[in-house]
Amino acid sequence: MLIAVAIFTLGSGICGGANSANMLIAGRAVQGIGAGGINMLIDLIVCDLVPLRERSQFVGLLFIVVSVGSALGPYIGGAIVDSVTWRWVFYFNLPFGGLSFIMLWLFLHTGSQKGGTFAQKLKRIDYIGNAIVMGSTVAILFALTYGGTRYPWSSGRVISPLVIGLIGLVVFHLFERTKWCPEPVLPPRLFGNITSAMAYFITFQHSIITFWILYFFPVYFQAVLGSSPSRAGVQMLPTVTVFAPFAAIAGGMVAKTGRYRPFHQLGFLIITVCVGCLSLLDQNSHTAVWVILQGLAAAGLGMVISTLLPAVQVGLPESEAASTSAAWAFVRSLGTIWGVSIPAAIFNNRFDQLISGIEDPSIRSQLANGQAYQHASRDFLNSFSPDIRDQIIRIYTESLKRSWQIAVVFAATAFLATFAEKELKLRTELKTEYGLENPEQGGQIEEAEPTKEKENEKGAAL
Repeated sequence: MLIAVAIFTLGSGICGGANSANMLIAGRAVQGIGAGGINMLIDLIVCDLVPLRERSQFVGLLFIVVSVGSALGPYIGGAIVDSVTWRWVFYFNLPFGGLSFIMLWLFLHTGSQKGGTFAQKLKRIDYIGNAIVMGSTVAILFALTYGGTRYPWSSGRVISPLVIGLIGLVVFHLFERTKWCPEPVLPPRLFGNITSAMAYFITFQHSIITFWILYFFPVYFQAVLGSSPSRAGVQMLPTVTVFAPFAAIAGGMVAKTGRYRPFHQLGFLIITVCVGCLSLLDQNSHTAVWVILQGLAAAGLGMVISTLLPAVQVGLPESEAASTSAAWAFVRSLGTIWGVSIPAAIFNNRFDQLISGIEDPSIRSQLANGQAYQHASRDFLNSFSPDIRDQIIRIYTESLKRSWQIAVVFAATAFLATFAEKELKLRTELKTEYGLENPEQGGQIEEAEPTKEKENEKGAAL
């Protein structure tokens, strides 16, 4: 964790001091390595310190912090850029990275019951599997990023990396099952029971829908309602303000009831209905309509996200906490890639189908071939006459409608998958080889405090 925070902070410094585009890209890559470590290790630390039944409420609290940061980040970043320079957006991370490093150093004293030298531990890393999955993911990310924008989807520069990446993922999963991979980075046994497999699938769909909403509600606000970028940020507040509380509430309810499947079913039922209703929005929709729909969708997303990790881990032994946490973080990250690329492809494809409805050929050329998303702004639309502006807004509306209609399919498949999950009993005791050091026990890890339910069970037995 210390290394991950240090790498992220170093990457921020490189970005802030960048004197070329290549240096900035390299700095962002370093940042990404650190952020990826932080993202996974936070979940892993929770798993090592908290019994399975209690984890949802801690994950919910984490997402409150994430939501606050997501809400404040754009405004703070915009204010910094407007008043100073973009470099301070990155320099801003340095004091917080340093403070985080110091607090971790002072308070997160971890221990392990496992022996072995550092060299022996390094030998256990699945280097080949990591290389295959990273290369495949980068290839897919390249294809999905530039497909329909810089290059057409039919271009070999898009098809080739996409095919190579997908084949690479298949090769990765096959390699993980071979004798040459004694300790795989993503063990096949993690998907060996139906509950864990469905929870991973639901996690993937959840990430897709979350980013679908985050990236395409602003298009509606700016290109259809004619809001400024800052106003569109304010209009996204229902998502930011509702998501986190429902994540915390659902997490706390799982800790009290020991049940996770009802929250998955209710959450995705709400998401499916709300996403379908979003296809009805147009230029004349009342503010209350999109506020309520956005808030309800955020509530559904929130109550699902904090209750997924227990479902992933309930059917697996505690010794798999590291593997399951890493796999869960990987599936979420993979979903964010597709959650931007899939709706963008649908939106741009539909826009190109309808673009003949714009009379001016020069304007059509500006918006064709994947350029509609980047031009979804009030200033761009206001640069045209009222007739042309109405034509463009109409096509934006219809394109968004198609995007939301297909989003229903992703939400509905996740909803159906929740019925395949089994309601297994969540463990109330923590049995792990890792945890906080207890100086009074010679550096051995502390035993987890028994939960209230476990104490009651012991009292009843006596």
